[in-house]
Amino acid sequence: MAGRIKPGVRYQGVATAYEAADGNGACLFGPSDSMMIAAMNHTDYESAKACGAHVLVRAANGASITVRIVNECPLPCAPGQIDLSQQAFAKLAKLSVGRLPITWSLLSPAESGTISIRYKTGSSQYWCGVQAIGHRNPLAALEVKTASGWRKLHRTGYNYFLSPDGSGCGKAIRITDIYGERLTIDGIALKPDVAQSTRVQFARH
Repeated sequence: MAGRIKPGVRYQGVATAYEAADGNGACLFGPSDSMMIAAMNHTDYESAKACGAHVLVRAANGASITVRIVNECPLPCAPGQIDLSQQAFAKLAKLSVGRLPITWSLLSPAESGTISIRYKTGSSQYWCGVQAIGHRNPLAALEVKTASGWRKLHRTGYNYFLSPDGSGCGKAIRITDIYGERLTIDGIALKPDVAQSTRVQFARH
């Protein structure tokens, strides 16, 4: 169920650096607790499919670092390129290097808390956007429970899954990771812009 970024594959590319400010980015997770974060190139970002992915980045000098994808590096960022926060890049090489040849691969981290769910600002019973935060593995799908069964929502480039007619808003949510594990989440209130904790997390791979 993976997109362009597949488990067990080592990708070649180049690392660059950007000023990440508070760590928020195109994935709209909000400020980051850790600055070990990165922006994925436009192609591999794949309309937010890369959001929340943990990536192990290795430099030719033997240094390595794990970063979480929170942002998109727009064109001309090339396939394989990762734009690291300045703090993360500095763990691999001096910032003055500018462009650093790297290899990188998807990681399913050992340490991970539980997933949170957030409804987008403006969400109501008539329209809503739903986002998952803190998932160990990249998401493949998000569904909501409706009167006629589960409905798969479209994922936007800004990392919210939309129900344009309000169907399933405020109801049970089902999320699936790229390994096919499916988690059902109940009891999430329709409260816009509030990250609500769940008691679940995907398995490590």
